[in-house]
Amino acid sequence: MDREPNIVERIRRSDERVHVAIGAICNNNCVFCMEEDRDGRYVNNSAMTAERVRWVLESHRGAEEVCFTSGEPTTRDDLPGFIALARELGYPRISLMTNGRRLGHLPYAAALAKRGLGRVYISIHGHEQALHEGLTRTPQSFEQTVAGLRSVAKLAAFGVELHTSTVVTKRNLPHLGAIYRFLRGLGVHQVVFNVMQANGRAHTHFERLFPRYTEIAAEVAGMLAGLNEAQPMAFLVDIPLCTTEAVPDRARGYVEKHRHYDLDTGTGPEERRASGKGRGLALWTRADLDRAQREKRDECRRCRYDAVCEGVWKNYLARYGWDEMEPVPGASAAQ
Repeated sequence: MDREPNIVERIRRSDERVHVAIGAICNNNCVFCMEEDRDGRYVNNSAMTAERVRWVLESHRGAEEVCFTSGEPTTRDDLPGFIALARELGYPRISLMTNGRRLGHLPYAAALAKRGLGRVYISIHGHEQALHEGLTRTPQSFEQTVAGLRSVAKLAAFGVELHTSTVVTKRNLPHLGAIYRFLRGLGVHQVVFNVMQANGRAHTHFERLFPRYTEIAAEVAGMLAGLNEAQPMAFLVDIPLCTTEAVPDRARGYVEKHRHYDLDTGTGPEERRASGKGRGLALWTRADLDRAQREKRDECRRCRYDAVCEGVWKNYLARYGWDEMEPVPGASAAQ
């Protein structure tokens, strides 16, 4: 029987997906949101006209996945048409990153599925109203997001996958097990616990929101051990692998490689600037963000995860330092 690939192998085999940033606004107001510049997001994502979205989709045919995201994409009335176009162009997987509130209207969710939506990533940050809405700072957002989860779960029979994203904070860290059980009970296929990116509002409110990596890893390891499941569908994402040795390898996730287009501000290299019907846009990748806002130290070269590690957020290191990050000895985990 073939063994499951380890985390390093999974990262190396992962395909780059295309993000299409179309949500100029968001109807939540999350305290940890990485998109702190609301005015800048409005200008940038409003510039993703139907013509530009078509250009992006046509330019990346052959990608494994296209994901409509940024702000709240369901605030765009042309989202169903974008999904239909992606299916027409042959994308194997068409996904949506959303707070799920509008999906609580089942006819709307079903209409997206009929046009080709195959996977939904819904953000939910607690198993109870007070916990979730304390983080989204939006009344009724818990009830509406749960309604969205229920709607999408009903579409599983038609091939729609339901994943969730829970941003881990000091507030919900003690409740991860309860959150997992709650979401699985609603029919969620994969429950992802995302460690905050230490930028945007998470940087502004760092001290009251951001647990230490080792605290998160210990809580997740204990939560998984207490589930009494052979293969829990829980994954911990965006945390240095050196701090997660106690977490079962299968539950160690990773941030997918992706590319997206923003308005061209003239700061990027010439070859990143789009031409033709994409003129005015510039290409950016997840790796660009990593290079700008994360760092490694010389000791990282001795770690078996060095080849796939993105580094540690500089804003995290400014508060907590390097003490938690100890190089893991041994040959590369992919060997």
